[in-house]
Amino acid sequence: MRILIPLLLIHPTTCHWIDEDTPTNLLTTTSLVDGSTYHLVMSDEFNTPHRTFTDGHDPTWTALDKSDDDYSASGGGSLHFYNSSMVTTTPDGMLTIQTIIDPTEWTHYDALEKEWKKEKKYFKSGMVQSWNKFCFTGGILEVDVILPGEPDIGGLWPAVWLLGNLGRATYVASTNNLWPWSYDKCDRKKQESQTISACNEANHFGLNKFQGRGATEIDVLELMGGNSNGALPATSPPISLPYVDMTLQVAPGIPDNRPQSGSQPVRKIDRTHSGYATSVAQVWYDNLTVAGNTSLNPFFYGTYLGETKKNEPVTRNKNQAFQADAVGAMKQIVSEHFKTPHTFRLEWQPGRGGRLDWFTKSYKRVDENGTVIHVEGDGKGQDWEHSLSIPDSALDAVMGSKIPEEPSYIILNTAISSTWAFPYSLPDWCPKCYDCDNPKCQCSFNPGFCAMMKTGKVALKIDSVRVYQSRDESAHDGSPHTVGCDPVEFPTREYIKGFEYRYMRNPPFVYEDTHSLRSVKNGGGECEVDQDCGGGTEKNDVEMVWEQDPFAQIEAEIDVLDLDNNPVSESPGDLDKKGDEQENQSTLAHSGTEDSSHVKPKTRTRRNRGLEEKSGSSKEADVLVISLDTPQISLEPLEHEKADTKLVSNLPRKPKGTCVTSNYGLFGSGSVSSAKKQCRCNAGYTGPNCLSVDKHDDTPGAYELKKITTLFQDMPHPYLTSIHVFIVGIMVGAFLVFLVADILRKSRQNGNGYGSEMTLLRYQ
Repeated sequence: MRILIPLLLIHPTTCHWIDEDTPTNLLTTTSLVDGSTYHLVMSDEFNTPHRTFTDGHDPTWTALDKSDDDYSASGGGSLHFYNSSMVTTTPDGMLTIQTIIDPTEWTHYDALEKEWKKEKKYFKSGMVQSWNKFCFTGGILEVDVILPGEPDIGGLWPAVWLLGNLGRATYVASTNNLWPWSYDKCDRKKQESQTISACNEANHFGLNKFQGRGATEIDVLELMGGNSNGALPATSPPISLPYVDMTLQVAPGIPDNRPQSGSQPVRKIDRTHSGYATSVAQVWYDNLTVAGNTSLNPFFYGTYLGETKKNEPVTRNKNQAFQADAVGAMKQIVSEHFKTPHTFRLEWQPGRGGRLDWFTKSYKRVDENGTVIHVEGDGKGQDWEHSLSIPDSALDAVMGSKIPEEPSYIILNTAISSTWAFPYSLPDWCPKCYDCDNPKCQCSFNPGFCAMMKTGKVALKIDSVRVYQSRDESAHDGSPHTVGCDPVEFPTREYIKGFEYRYMRNPPFVYEDTHSLRSVKNGGGECEVDQDCGGGTEKNDVEMVWEQDPFAQIEAEIDVLDLDNNPVSESPGDLDKKGDEQENQSTLAHSGTEDSSHVKPKTRTRRNRGLEEKSGSSKEADVLVISLDTPQISLEPLEHEKADTKLVSNLPRKPKGTCVTSNYGLFGSGSVSSAKKQCRCNAGYTGPNCLSVDKHDDTPGAYELKKITTLFQDMPHPYLTSIHVFIVGIMVGAFLVFLVADILRKSRQNGNGYGSEMTLLRYQ
């Protein structure tokens, strides 16, 4: 075993996180920063319908069943309850996170007041996270997103973000004084504020000594919806609602002379003719670059985490208080972002010398003066726009922090908070309540919010998630890229096991749990036919029709989860009428009617110009195609290529499981009436209904490597101080003195006895 470990470490990390449905031409991409080739290490296309993500149902994702315990310093808080039933995959190949009006009530024990109290949240929503399952450090993250709700109605808080594995999102005990620290220097004044400090000589639970750690946060996007009736102040270029935030949350933050909310940082001192200063230069991060319809965010510069109040779910004394900074930008979006998938891309080069770069899509247009401009956000864009860049030097120069280097996991969610995109101030007569069914509470919401929620159509949709990494360390800035939640350089698993209670739900929900995560079920879900277990034949009637006529498949009956409760169907004639319409859609756009509220069949197009056109392609199949992997903004006119369109739910698929009969009772001797049908998974698939690919890491993490020991490795190695040696020396010396004295005493006794015997013999 000791010989095998080095062999594992000298080879690059191998992993089984790639979705079998990912097209082969998307197994690599080109970095838009360094131009080198990156290889796919994780993907989820969400093409298998009816997947569930309840704890123990999926090897990659976990959907939460808990209250969001986020409380703000102003005393507000989250208004939703996360319920795993809000998260599923639909037949159009989308991960769908619904948000609905549906009250949740429970009772919990208030240890401070020493009494049982009732809690109630009026909204249900979903959060799915890959915590302690799939993590990565560095690389490229691409997510195709359709934003929820209406663009001009504020109140929803959908987000795609990364969090360091040492903290579990919404489990505030796990993130307290860990979020969002990215600081690896010993500063005694900051040591109490940073739980895992570089000053710590003895970092227990498998952590490395003298290494500062934290639960770092990178926000790929956060939606701020609403209608600002024009450009917002202090934005350059002018930005209006709705927009998305792209942010790095980092600690330690700038303690003094910070920029004021609602204005850009003051970079220089203005003086009168007499030399008196009329302004004071403020401290903020330099060398931040934005492009396109993007402005540095003047409305949120960070959070001060002060001494906690009685009603907060964690405790923090005044010596543990600290400032966290939000370094980011706001990106203009339009109504098309709420109708068709748009790709957001993050390039992350971790650690000292690294950088963060956000990219969105644009397309080229020539104005009346012949100037080439790039337009974003209407679903037509195929060229990458470099929206925001944060170099590590900007962080190091101000506070000594660094670009995150923690193994991080992916979070997809929609929240509702009274402190996010809600009315900034309420009239005195407003009761400040958040029940859409109570007319008195309407003043607490933005106009139209409750009406929008009552439609039952609000859902965040994710078309795909893909992660790429470089195999050439010399080709990119920063530290090497890794896959895994427990790398040797930044271990997490043993620490999580040691403080597992921090990563578990609060009472009364914790009573159902024995650990922070449940083991993934391998079959056992109820079923009636093989199709309930991802079974079926290699080809069905609909698929045969597709081979003969790629558009005849639209006529087949399709069981589509429609959030509007309306049927979805199209005829070849309808599709023909929309030929021009499809040409203007993005490569991942839905095909269907103009009513974007319907859930439509997923449209796939070839996204690699290296693929040759399929001979005999019909005219109706022409759609706009540009390579997703093109690193530069092209100055050439957009080209049209033929592309294949297919219905995701009718793709030829390998059977994932079968529906079998299980007899209950001793030795399977139950009656026929007690027999139930359950799913049995085929190799390579898992989950209660076998709908998930069995993904996992092949390379052991720090905790697994630590458990690989030999007989001699497991022997204790005591650590003795000088006082210990002194005491042991005295004890050993005393023992030797006692031993010598005892030997001398016995020697005298033996000598006296021998002499007496000789005297007695003489007399005889």
